[in-house]
Amino acid sequence: MLDTAQNVVIFIVCVAASLLFVTLLNRTWPAEMRHAHNELIGWQLGILGTTYAVILGFMLYTVWTNYGAAELNADLEANALRNVFRLAEGLPAQQRVQLEAECRTYADAVINHDWPEMANRQIPEESHNINKDMWRTLMSVKTATASESLAEDHALSELASLTEHRRTRLLQSTYQLPTVLWFVLIVGGILTVGSACMFGSGSVVLHAFQVFAFCTLITLALLAVADINRPFMGSVHVSDYAFQRARQNMSEE
Repeated sequence: MLDTAQNVVIFIVCVAASLLFVTLLNRTWPAEMRHAHNELIGWQLGILGTTYAVILGFMLYTVWTNYGAAELNADLEANALRNVFRLAEGLPAQQRVQLEAECRTYADAVINHDWPEMANRQIPEESHNINKDMWRTLMSVKTATASESLAEDHALSELASLTEHRRTRLLQSTYQLPTVLWFVLIVGGILTVGSACMFGSGSVVLHAFQVFAFCTLITLALLAVADINRPFMGSVHVSDYAFQRARQNMSEE
């Protein structure tokens, strides 16, 4: 849910803070004096690093799984919309024209309203109103033939699927990691990087580079979690491409 500029600023601040801490630590507690404690610090760093790696990996897997589910759900919603549009061809003329127009309007509303509003942490209403109109149109159908009855039955099934996927999309747009988990991630990162800074090395430059590399990896992983945390927000978000394709296909028919 962060944009590119925010990611860059956070990355620079975190890395600079870790290097500043190493510099201050070397002045107040020289590396030569820390050599005697390297065994204890190394043991502590090994335990912290392993524990934090497991936690961080699990969080990254969780948000990526949720992101993939949100992307798949959006594709299924667009596919259901496309199916309703096709099934409208088997309905009586009045309902066919109305339902096809509502399908096109629904796609426009999702692209032009739903996605921008979800990106701004808002709950979209435009597509909800159109969805209700689609239900009214289908429920007003008076079938005269077996083919019309079959088309209406399948259209109702696809519309129910469309409605379900829309509701799921709105729930997914509000999902985010609980604050307590972010607390664990941030505090764990600080403790892990801090332990790496305390290690007594014979080369100040090499030690600074190791801290830089360690902090870079952890910061990038945390930024990845933050970006994917909200599937419809930030620089990494679920695309509306499926609805753009659906709109294009419906416009060509």
